[in-house]
Amino acid sequence: MAERTIPILPCRTVQPVIDFYVALGFEVTFRQKSPNPYAVVERGGIELQFFAMKRYEPAESFSTCYVRTDDVDGLHAAFRAGLKAAYGKVPARGLPRIGPLKDMSYGVRQFLVTDPGGNCLRIGQPTSEDRHHRRAPEEIFARALHHASLLADSKEDWEGAAKVVDRVLHLRDERPTPVQLLRLLVLRADVAVRLGDEETAATALAEAAAIRLTPEERESAAEDLGRLEELTG
Repeated sequence: MAERTIPILPCRTVQPVIDFYVALGFEVTFRQKSPNPYAVVERGGIELQFFAMKRYEPAESFSTCYVRTDDVDGLHAAFRAGLKAAYGKVPARGLPRIGPLKDMSYGVRQFLVTDPGGNCLRIGQPTSEDRHHRRAPEEIFARALHHASLLADSKEDWEGAAKVVDRVLHLRDERPTPVQLLRLLVLRADVAVRLGDEETAATALAEAAAIRLTPEERESAAEDLGRLEELTG
């Protein structure tokens, strides 16, 4: 037997959702305008179906589905490129939006992308057979990074992530290592961008760019330095 699960997701109007997925490289394989607006998009092994609801509010949506892939880096790069070509920029907040690619504490490397209908796709690649959350580190700055990353990039609770990072950055008796400080500042800038707080983002990015790292530290923080470059650009 070869069962298959296909999400059927709501939206207020179908056309903006179709346009979004076409920008991501999907093909529209079915479209119905009446009696009930409906559409199907496909990309490789991903099939998504959408129906329109006049009183639906995208900003209040909890609709989501999980897409498992063996090339999450490739999909993330392709989606970002498609969105930049279609929208003139890579949207990081509002609707639609796409989040950064992150190694999560529950054994997946993933990113979130949310369409104009408010539907969130969690797109991930397993990095471990253990899907349980790793225990939070005991060390204060590592622990803060652990929790803030989960809040920002799994729950999309950007305000909560900002509070966690701000709390540890303002400690007087303890200081993070240069790599920890870089990671905290890049995450804080990333969250600020998604909250529309350009002033805080600019300050955090400037402080992060001023940190001096050894070659070994730069290697361990390569992904964070890449994100710093993206946000600065």
